[in-house]
Amino acid sequence: MGNLGYFQLKAAAPGAWRLSLAPAGGGGNTSAYAITSIEGAGAGVGTVTADGDVAVVVDSLDGARGTLLRVRHRAEAGGDAAAVGDGGGGGGGVRDKLSSLFRRGAPSPTASATAAAGASVDGAADGAPAHDPRIHVFSVASGHLYERLLKIMMLSVVRHAGAPVKFWLLQNTLSPAFKALLPGFAAAHGFEVGLVTFRWPTWLRAQTDAQRTIWAYKILFLDVLFPLTLRRVIFVDSDQVVRADLAELMALPLDGAPYGYVPFCESRRDVDGFRFWKGGYWAGILAGRPYHISALYVVDLDVFRSTRAGDTLRAVYQSLSADPASLSNLDQDLPNYAAVTPGGGAPGGHPLVRIFSLPQEWLWCDSWCDQASKPAAKTIDLCNNPLTKVPKLVAAKTIIPEWEEYDRMAAATTAEVYARLAQAVASGGGGLGGEGGVPPPPPDEPLAVPEPAVADGGAAAGVGDGVSRDEL
Repeated sequence: MGNLGYFQLKAAAPGAWRLSLAPAGGGGNTSAYAITSIEGAGAGVGTVTADGDVAVVVDSLDGARGTLLRVRHRAEAGGDAAAVGDGGGGGGGVRDKLSSLFRRGAPSPTASATAAAGASVDGAADGAPAHDPRIHVFSVASGHLYERLLKIMMLSVVRHAGAPVKFWLLQNTLSPAFKALLPGFAAAHGFEVGLVTFRWPTWLRAQTDAQRTIWAYKILFLDVLFPLTLRRVIFVDSDQVVRADLAELMALPLDGAPYGYVPFCESRRDVDGFRFWKGGYWAGILAGRPYHISALYVVDLDVFRSTRAGDTLRAVYQSLSADPASLSNLDQDLPNYAAVTPGGGAPGGHPLVRIFSLPQEWLWCDSWCDQASKPAAKTIDLCNNPLTKVPKLVAAKTIIPEWEEYDRMAAATTAEVYARLAQAVASGGGGLGGEGGVPPPPPDEPLAVPEPAVADGGAAAGVGDGVSRDEL
């Protein structure tokens, strides 16, 4: 991150590690900078060697903050300073003070001191080919209901995909049982899965509500969640069903913008009174421009990183989140605000972070779109209906004909994988998360079981306009 020159490194296992600056230009043995000193409270930190390395002892992966280090450096004579830390074309470079956090990582039998520092996925290194033909999908889920919906979303993506698919799931919110299920579920349906995580920086204002924290992870850390070789990723909400080949979005030009979102549908007239962006604060700052929904978006990670979009979004978040009434729909309000707010505060200037508007058919939901537009829908989202308050499982059955087929398929695979895990537990070979003696959770409940009530959101950014949360 450009913010405070902060970065996190994953130590896959406790032990002695060597910390050094990357070679200039990503190759060779010479860096444009040299470490002059390093300090860390309570850390086993050695002195800088003649080669510019520093020994760091990681004695635990269970600390609340990991091992926090402060690194000072100097520019080397004749070094290419622009080649270090510029994210592939943006400004910045290594700051006078850099912080690194060795955070919890999944131990691997192949882990070594030469593990790639850029790896952001459990068990995966930063080694994707330059031309990656796969479709990369990012999603988040929390709780049994949304993990169930996530399985259905993944099946729908794979069914329509014209290329191999890899899902990137936020590890922080998934249950141990679901994480144990994932390898078998992915193998059964022919896709890859990786878990990404990022420890919330101590200097960034934290959210106290669990749901708002999940929304924050959807937008605040896109530049640092994934391996640096990942060039594009598509976020798809866990409660969506995909009806088209997402390879289209992997190749869609975004006109130089770092990401593309779908504007909110405005074709269903009986919910006009709930379109909060048509009045008050949002109507004023949008000035006729669209308000975009955060249920699906595509991120050009090359552009996102090189333009420092992540740094900008975190700075805007830090400012707006000081007001508890602001950013009620955090994952939507933040990018929409940044897209209509000019950089430097000058009216008519370039926006802080531009949004490319995706074609409307890429996200259809019954709550906001009319029935005439449904046949062209490439994805269907189970947005909460502000009029009817119909539970998601009931809405899924009535709105998406193929949903029940996906649900039965997911339930059957889930039962098979859990049966194998239970057998492994019974034979003493480990089971869920490798914890012997832990029985697998029950299969998904029948469709008729009502879902738990979920409270709707509150207000638009910057003001206290009462609105219903469009999607969760």
